[in-house]
Amino acid sequence: MSYEAPFAGLKCIDLSQGVAGPYCGMLLAQYGADVIKVEPPGEGDWSRTLGTRYADHTAFSIPANLGKRSIVLDLKTERAKEILWRLLENADICIQGYRPGVIERLGFGYPEVATREPGIIYVSVSGFGQTGPMAERPAMDPVVQAFTGLTAENKGEDGLPHRIPIIAIDMSTGLYAFSAVSTSLYARAREGKGRHIEASLMQAAAGLQVVRMMTSYLEDGAVRPAVPPSGIYRTADGWMSFTVIRGFEWTAFCEALDLAHLIDDPRFATPDARLANADELLGMLRPLLAERPGAHWAERMTAKRVMHERLNSYPEFVRHPHVAASGAMAWLHQPGVPQDIPMPNLIGLPAFASGTARATAPAHGEHTHEVLREHGYSAAEIGDLLAAGVVGGAAAHAPAG
Repeated sequence: MSYEAPFAGLKCIDLSQGVAGPYCGMLLAQYGADVIKVEPPGEGDWSRTLGTRYADHTAFSIPANLGKRSIVLDLKTERAKEILWRLLENADICIQGYRPGVIERLGFGYPEVATREPGIIYVSVSGFGQTGPMAERPAMDPVVQAFTGLTAENKGEDGLPHRIPIIAIDMSTGLYAFSAVSTSLYARAREGKGRHIEASLMQAAAGLQVVRMMTSYLEDGAVRPAVPPSGIYRTADGWMSFTVIRGFEWTAFCEALDLAHLIDDPRFATPDARLANADELLGMLRPLLAERPGAHWAERMTAKRVMHERLNSYPEFVRHPHVAASGAMAWLHQPGVPQDIPMPNLIGLPAFASGTARATAPAHGEHTHEVLREHGYSAAEIGDLLAAGVVGGAAAHAPAG
């Protein structure tokens, strides 16, 4: 065990698909666990089909599966179920993301698995939770954004609600689940038994929005708008964001713009005054900021330590000199992808090293032969299982000879 791989020696069977459950499994793999991803035949995990596809991968499937090994099982067959039971022997963690009731019908619900493996940490990932009138409804990130209030709260200048384009709910569900698994593994050493963790996109979305949600509740839905000059403004060559909250920041902001006469102006001297006179203040700031390029304003704001930043595109961000200097981003080669891709390094872990197992997402069924051999299946048995369609996706990855 080490800080770099504290979960070395642990075994995780990952039955989940999409992003939320798989991202939890990816984090376990990054911390040293042997994560065996069980995928269905055909196209495999449906995250492999989202967006532009590069061989077996997409931008959804790669970051959710780095460091795992993939095996293909057709769990509609009894022989595949027998294989899954063998994989679950001595497993420490199981992650499943079927709609409530499905995994039980397959025979691998928590009671059944815990009977055989009482020490297992079993994670069920769903959209709306395991119980309640909406439990069986399918859900993806945009649906849960709508249900939990995020979309309604995210109104643009057009006055219309908008969903946020990043899959924040899926990712946060994976992070919350990983946190729960990690602490459960720590507690298991004293408890002597495993547990069932229920992780839902709905619950994660609520946690992610707790400040805004609580504010709205306490204020009967009338959330106080941002107080100017905080906001986004057009410059001569793009857009810039400013955050001005405390009194000394208002003073510094005015000085940076050569507007010192506004500092004590009773129309703008306090946050309440600036909010009440927002139109008047913005009427002065917008044309002024639009006169000069962002670099000009950035230099002046930096000198006064005002929080600000130009609005970068993703390509601009990942190639920014500060990102490179801080070590925030790794550039990974992924088989089938035509160019190296940016992958944020994980907090608390060494940087990804391109080409290593930890920094590579598996192809569909890439490790079927390898995993089956490790679990006692002979080459002849594997060939028979492959011919019968019980396992799959591994023909192109079969070992030579």
